[in-house]
Amino acid sequence: MKAPLDIEWILAQFPALTQKINNQPVIFFDGPGGTQVPGSVIDAIADYLVRSNANAHGTFATSTRTDALIDSARTAAADFLGCHPSEVVFGANMTTLTYALSRAIGREIQPGDEIIVTRLDHDANVSPWSALAERGATIRFVDINVEDCTLNWSDLEQQISDRTRLVAVGYASNTVGTINDIAAIARLAHTVGALVFVDAVHYAPHAPIDVRSLDCDFLVCSAYKFFGPHVGVLYGKHEHLARLQPYKVRPASDETPARWETGTLNHEGLAGMVAAINYLAKLGCHVSPSVESQLLSSLLEADTGKWETFRCPPRHAKSSSYPNRRTALVTAMTAIQQYEAELSKQLICGLLDIGGLTLYGITDPARFAWRTPTVAFRLEGQSPQMVAKILGDRGIFTWYGNFYAINLTEKLEVEASGGLLRVGLVHYNTVAEIQRLLEVLHEIAMLSK
Repeated sequence: MKAPLDIEWILAQFPALTQKINNQPVIFFDGPGGTQVPGSVIDAIADYLVRSNANAHGTFATSTRTDALIDSARTAAADFLGCHPSEVVFGANMTTLTYALSRAIGREIQPGDEIIVTRLDHDANVSPWSALAERGATIRFVDINVEDCTLNWSDLEQQISDRTRLVAVGYASNTVGTINDIAAIARLAHTVGALVFVDAVHYAPHAPIDVRSLDCDFLVCSAYKFFGPHVGVLYGKHEHLARLQPYKVRPASDETPARWETGTLNHEGLAGMVAAINYLAKLGCHVSPSVESQLLSSLLEADTGKWETFRCPPRHAKSSSYPNRRTALVTAMTAIQQYEAELSKQLICGLLDIGGLTLYGITDPARFAWRTPTVAFRLEGQSPQMVAKILGDRGIFTWYGNFYAINLTEKLEVEASGGLLRVGLVHYNTVAEIQRLLEVLHEIAMLSK
């Protein structure tokens, strides 16, 4: 029996949510730019710096603790993504990891090979691949359907050919929330032998990720978008990570996945990432009593920052009810997805009632399964920057501009006039916060008349 999200318990986990601006409680609708973190994440980072701050591969205690942390981080990320720890690579952020991978793939690119990107994506999933034009690759753009900001599937089918070597696509748009059918795209790309690279940065805090069922070749996300610190995470199928040749310094390990990690990792960031993933797993325990107390006890211990004490149960366990972190994470992320779908309905229906407001993206509730609770709009007579400033002064934090999805804002013909106003919800947001936002937007709309 699954329970709905315990929003009071969730709010209590995030110290930042108690802030006030101009004597008003802060509302964090800036999630797509970076989420707030649970207290356990802060504690884990501090604990690492106090107890274990050292470089890796030494013969003394703090260094061996760091080695244990790195192993634990790979296991945690693998549980989050549904892969094996040896298929997890860490880096500074999604952009840096994508450039590193694109350079490695560029070694194999021949003149006339084709790379497919989309006009819906963040530029971090466009520019690293467009740079392969220097190697002679032809860069092809998949267009969008302007009326709902979805990918034009017919155009995608036309763009793919026997010369296609890679398709780079976002799991979800960081601007308008559109979710793409990654499994279907992967099937299409694989018919011509092309690799599939997925930017899941925006999708990761909103729903479960299972790279095996998607059958993508690579997938990247960032921990600071799913309630952790600034750490980039790359999944790659083992055969690709082993075959491709990364750029690296000579003394660095030649073993996969370490050979893909340039320089010293952000160890304290990894400690925080593990704690963020454990927070989500503990949320899964709250949602479903069938996730047994054994896992909950381990997670409570892990909250102290002692990441080495948390161990997943054996993956070969025959019982489907055997408790493990992956099960808890899927439970949590499924509950988050359902809760946020209700928030989306409240938000979008309310926005559509505001005169002079133009909303971009999917607005049909019957299709909300294909969007995240991230919306972008413009108010007639007001620049997105001005609306963001008015909201910010009221303690409502939003973003304005192009959010690095510049091909999209150009396609929508709003780039030259300030882009869009973006409101992004996550699971620590509430209906009451949405109502407060709508009230202020109604006031702004009235001033514009």
